[in-house]
Amino acid sequence: MTFQDQPVEDGSTEATDNDKLEGIVEQTKQDVAVGSIPGGDMRDVLLTRISDAGLTVDDKTLARLLESSEG
Repeated sequence: MTFQDQPVEDGSTEATDNDKLEGIVEQTKQDVAVGSIPGGDMRDVLLTRISDAGLTVDDKTLARLLESSEG
């Protein structure tokens, strides 16, 4: 049996880390807006999703992402 461990959609592996971070922020904003994140703790959710995506951010970048999530 084989397992898929990579996305198969064309272009799915071409996103930069910045593109991925922006996508994570947008998805998290939408999830908070519709109430699917209990308590709406954007910081913790962002950190979890960033880690799940195999990315890391420093405090300055996290602050920028949180600021952009408010707009």
